[in-house]
Amino acid sequence: MNYFDIIDKLKTHFESDPIINTVTQGDIFEIDLAKQTIFPLVHLIVNTATFEQSVIRFNISILAMDITDISKDESPNKFDGNDNELWVLNTMLSVQNRCYELLRRGDLYSDKFQVDGNVTCEPFTERFENKLGGFTMTCDILIPNDMTIC
Repeated sequence: MNYFDIIDKLKTHFESDPIINTVTQGDIFEIDLAKQTIFPLVHLIVNTATFEQSVIRFNISILAMDITDISKDESPNKFDGNDNELWVLNTMLSVQNRCYELLRRGDLYSDKFQVDGNVTCEPFTERFENKLGGFTMTCDILIPNDMTIC
């Protein structure tokens, strides 16, 4: 188990998610976010890797995002506004929750990719130039450290 394994497992999971169109990793600012056909998108960032006694702890940020569409028609409902921002936030949080549950007790857990501690999900809107919205989930994922000293 190593860096490739954790990135590949998460990539495979999100590629099979019925909502997500694109999975990327690395520097988010190297992605051409102007292309509307790539959304909804999940982006993986490995923040740190810590060697512990028998595991490697990866701190990972997973960004799930989609384009917020603004209607030209004025909305009579000031709470919801004239865009789909609430729908985007709700849907992207559901994508994150499904990944969390698979890490906690599903296929990813069975494959020895286990979430440790509390997971935080932070909403964002208008973070990027084309009014993207979504959630960033940050968590620690433990994988077995099979390295030997031989």
